[in-house]
Amino acid sequence: MRTRTNTKALFGVLLAVVVFGAACKKPVVQAPPPPPVEAPPPARPTVTLQASSTLIQKGESATLTWSSTNATSLNLSPGVGTVTAEGSTRVTPADSTTYTITATGPGGSADATARVSVAPAPPAPTASRQPTMEELFTKEVKDAYFDYDKADIRSDARDALTSTAQFLRSYPQVKVVLEGHCDERGSTEYNLALGDRRAAAAKQFLVSLGISGDRVETVSYGKEKPFCTASTEDCYMQNRRGHFVMK
Repeated sequence: MRTRTNTKALFGVLLAVVVFGAACKKPVVQAPPPPPVEAPPPARPTVTLQASSTLIQKGESATLTWSSTNATSLNLSPGVGTVTAEGSTRVTPADSTTYTITATGPGGSADATARVSVAPAPPAPTASRQPTMEELFTKEVKDAYFDYDKADIRSDARDALTSTAQFLRSYPQVKVVLEGHCDERGSTEYNLALGDRRAAAAKQFLVSLGISGDRVETVSYGKEKPFCTASTEDCYMQNRRGHFVMK
């Protein structure tokens, strides 16, 4: 009887402990769910544009080259239009032009530019005027000068006649009249004969250089057609000559 009483007492104590422990235990609070993860914004497009030459002559071409990222469409203006994500094209602007490429994508748009300057075309070379035969004759054919009362070919006359012979070889169609002239001293008849000897001596020198004699006609004017009319030694020297005229 006493044992049963003790058992009931023990059970009561245990029950009281359980009830008391349950009463003291705090309720469990659940944590709120984490917020949803936001997707990152689309990347902004990038684009570059370059010209192979920034200065060209009118009528010449330049090559435009471009590349891009994060773009779904690209437009190159003026005059080109829609292009691929990267590439190149040749342009021939009539005037200086700034080219602009616009890249568009989910993240927005971006631009790049390249300028091609056009210089005026150089003027077409004008054909240089060819000298006339008369101008060539005046430049290349040299008179032969003589000492007083002489018909000998002196050294400076050799040089002049050699230049004349070179011209006549270069232009075989040209024929000449070789005039003999004298200064005013002496008689008319004497100077006509002296002028004839001077013309003949100059012609013979040309023939010795390979010029055909039938291309050189001689005539003597003596003192009748002076190149200088003053009675001075300087004028006398100018008048003592073998003078060439183109036929």
